[in-house]
Amino acid sequence: MELTLTPLNLPSDHERPVVIAGPCSAETEEQVITTAYQLARKGCHMFRAGAWKPRTKPGGFEGQGEKALPWLKRVKEETHMLVATEVATPRHVEAALEHGIDILWIGARTSANPFAVQDLADSLKGVDIPVFVKNPVNPDLELWVGALERINQAGITRLAAIHRGFSSYDKKIYRNLPMWQIPIELRRRIPSLPIICDPSHIGGRRELVAPLCQQAMDLGFDGLIVESHCDPDKAWSDAKQQVTPDILDYILSLLVIRNEKVTTEGIHELRKQIDELDNQLMDLLAKRMRVCREIGQYKKEHNMTVLQPARYGEILDKRGAQGSLCGLGTDFVKKVFENVHEESVRQQMEILSK
Repeated sequence: MELTLTPLNLPSDHERPVVIAGPCSAETEEQVITTAYQLARKGCHMFRAGAWKPRTKPGGFEGQGEKALPWLKRVKEETHMLVATEVATPRHVEAALEHGIDILWIGARTSANPFAVQDLADSLKGVDIPVFVKNPVNPDLELWVGALERINQAGITRLAAIHRGFSSYDKKIYRNLPMWQIPIELRRRIPSLPIICDPSHIGGRRELVAPLCQQAMDLGFDGLIVESHCDPDKAWSDAKQQVTPDILDYILSLLVIRNEKVTTEGIHELRKQIDELDNQLMDLLAKRMRVCREIGQYKKEHNMTVLQPARYGEILDKRGAQGSLCGLGTDFVKKVFENVHEESVRQQMEILSK
């Protein structure tokens, strides 16, 4: 399905990307107003703060709820910034609209639940307001696209996606793995859909915000949504990933914004080489699969199982070592040959089933 989209027309100084900044949660009126004025003085045009905070376990600070909405309304009136907050239920939508909230976003836990997204979509019918949809917690592009479609079918045409990374048991550097290939594929499918990066939730640590912002710009993202707090170390939620307005301003001042309009003529010949090499790769893969089918026929004739774990492990180890010597990432090579092996097994299974 194609989305029906109209331009967001979000405010920007045209020197930096579109930026939405503010604390993870609206804790007190003083904290909200102080942070908002500090950001406004740094040229921020849009302010974010969570009124409702979905938490993994009960007992944590879950936001001030509707009590915080007049604080956001005051930010809008006094600083002239647009204000944004997260909504997870139809009542949240109703209350946010009553208080003049300019932008709504749907969080990762909510976007993973089609029933919850549909309830929000139904509550947004007849409303003209920008809605941003964060990726689901799990790396499921179809679920993300489905959430965007549900909101769009409700008549919301000022729509954007927020990439906040994906949950994983394999915790390394990031709180949520970037898995850039997923928003890249979203951009390929829906080129006109703005994609905003959330470096705070991807990184989970304030020292990672700057490099993640730059990576998002290098990939052509349309904007950033960054958590900024007047006193981050004392924040009631997600303290480690929030930065002060001064630090955010410094991070933004160092960003290199890539020019998407530069002609590609200078790399035309290099792209031709890539095409030729891709053709060679396809020919080699086809030849490899022909050999795999011959092996499958042998296994069938000798009543052997398709999967040979020792051989599979040997291939991954050897190719990983070869890749490292060739300047390729070991994880990359492993993923490539995992996919090659999966296709080999599929083709051999077909032979055994005949």
